[in-house]
Amino acid sequence: MKCPFCGHLETQVVETRVSEEAVFIRRRRQCSACDKRFTTYERPEVSLPAIVKKDGRRVEYEHDKLLASFHLALRKRPVSTDRIDGAIERIEEKLLGLGPREVPSSRIGEWVMRELKKLDKVAYIRFASVYRSFKDIDDFRAMVDEVRK
Repeated sequence: MKCPFCGHLETQVVETRVSEEAVFIRRRRQCSACDKRFTTYERPEVSLPAIVKKDGRRVEYEHDKLLASFHLALRKRPVSTDRIDGAIERIEEKLLGLGPREVPSSRIGEWVMRELKKLDKVAYIRFASVYRSFKDIDDFRAMVDEVRK
């Protein structure tokens, strides 16, 4: 690490601390040339793939948008925040583990439906009715029959 005071390239870590939220690491460093101390912060850099929408647009992945979808589907349903967070975490792990730089939004939609089906059947049907654009009551009935099996 380059010293911000004298520009010397050799510095020594004197102290290391993890933040209270465990989001970053704080390091106190000392320059071996001028003996001045300074602080650096390390944060992980995570690169999630771009999302390809149905119309071909590419947008950045948004955690808050996914969370909002879950909250909307699970509105007034008895599902804990921890379980919702776990479902979102599993989806994000899949995104990170895929490798490609782009993922179709339809794939994420299917993952959301799978997670909702495990969490709450009513929320699953709510989400599916919008996601799959039910045309009439027969589409809705077929989905309910599928859940009952």
